[in-house]
Formats: sequence, C-alpha cells, structure tokens
Amino acid sequence: MTQTLTEPVAPPVVPKRRRLTGGGVLYTYTWVIIAWLVLPVFIMIAFGFNDTKGRYNQSWEGFTFKWYARVFALDELTRALVISLLVAIVTMFVAGALGTGIGYALGRYRFRGSGAVNLILFATMSAPELVMGASLLTLFVSLGVGLGVVTITIAHIMFSISFVAVVVRARVLTLDRSIEEAAADLGASPWTTFWRITFPIILPAVSSGMLLAFALSIDDFVVTNFTAGTTVTFPLWIWGATRVGLPPQVNVMGTLIFATGVLIAVVSSVRARSGRRG
Repeated sequence: MTQTLTEPVAPPVVPKRRRLTGGGVLYTYTWVIIAWLVLPVFIMIAFGFNDTKGRYNQSWEGFTFKWYARVFALDELTRALVISLLVAIVTMFVAGALGTGIGYALGRYRFRGSGAVNLILFATMSAPELVMGASLLTLFVSLGVGLGVVTITIAHIMFSISFVAVVVRARVLTLDRSIEEAAADLGASPWTTFWRITFPIILPAVSSGMLLAFALSIDDFVVTNFTAGTTVTFPLWIWGATRVGLPPQVNVMGTLIFATGVLIAVVSSVRARSGRRG
C-alpha cells in the first residue's frame, strides 16, 4: 500500500487593515485646525481680486487687479489705516521697552512684591477687553483727558506691556548665567555685560514681544472703541462700513498687512536658522 504525499497548502494572505493610530489622528486634527484658521484669510485675499460692481463685496463677480491700484482711493479708510499704524508702532516700541525691563527684572531677581507684579500681569492678560475698555474710559474721563489718538495709544501700551513682559521673562528664566559670569570675570561692567552679552541673547524674545504688541494694537477694537472719542482707526472704520458694505480696498489692505506679517516671520525664521548653523 502506497501513501500519497501532498505538499502543504499555504494559508491565504489576508491584507492587513491600516489602523489610525494616535499620531495619525493628531496629524489629521492639526491640519484640519490649520485649514479652518487660514480659510478666512484665503477668502479675504480672494475677494481683494473680486471685480465687484456694487457696494457689497460678498459674491464673486470676476477677477481683476484694479483694486490694488486703487487701494488708497478712499481717503477716510487711508486715514484710519495711517492712525492705526502710527498707534501700533508707538505701542510696539514703548510697550517693548517697558515690558522688557519688567520681564528681565521678574526673570532675573527675586524681590518683595514680585508675586504681586506677576499676578497683575496675568490679570491684565486675562481680563475681558470690555472691562478694561470701560475702566480706561472712566479713568480718562475722571482725569479730564480728551479722548483721541493719545488715549488710544496709552490704552494699547497698558494692555500690551503684559504680553511683552511674559515673553521676555520666559527667555530670561532659561538664560545661562555662566556666560554673564565669564564676562564679569574678564572685567566687563554690569552695563557692558547686559548690552554685549545678555541683550543679544534675549533679543529674539524682545522682538517677538514687540511684534506681538504691534499685532494686538493694530487689531484691537473693543478697547479702542471706548477710548477713541471721535478718532477712527482701521478696525473702527471697518465696523462702521459693514452697515453699508465693505469696499474691496479693505480686503486689499488686509492682504498687504497679512503678507507683511508673513514676510517678517519668514525672515526671522531664516535668520534664526542661519544663527543656529553659525
């Protein structure tokens, strides 16, 4: 009797199902949030090229570049933009200087009242703008100060200092003290050590805080509305124009401001990478 030998049959290959891991979920979630955030910006940029014929710039009617050539055609809008830029620039430098000093002191030294200063800074950042605007209005009225560009600038400086101080304080806390001690051992005075050693190291944080103050100032509406009086800034003009229709120049100006911010961010990133490579 003979026995027939048969070759073993391999089991069928079942394709593995790709499972969505935690990293994949986080990756997808991140891109969804980014798309949600940039969608209004893309709409603003697109409607800056809209060939609208009427007052309302809400439906696509064609492509044109003419609004970029007429970006300063509306005198009131141009004046409001200039006021906002001037206030933002002054706020950036003044709040940058004051916030840098406060942030450096809080990050470097321990003194009586430092906890109270920290509490005030974070309270200012977390306070509703409605409350802050009403408080500043009460202050200016009680002091008999006329509302205008000066009061707007003072208000913007007051709420921007906290943001600059927090950014600078975070950088100072991670500062390597041995570098400053080495400069002192080589005979450098405290003033020379600060300007030649410390300040260049914390300069990226100072620049970030100043740019943040500029962005907060030029974008502010609530506090500005309380302290402006008859002065009209860029956000106030847009709010008033929504009742009769926004002209395409608003989209063009917003696009130019956004492009300037992106350009500054790219240049800063390139310089930071070059510094790390060096």
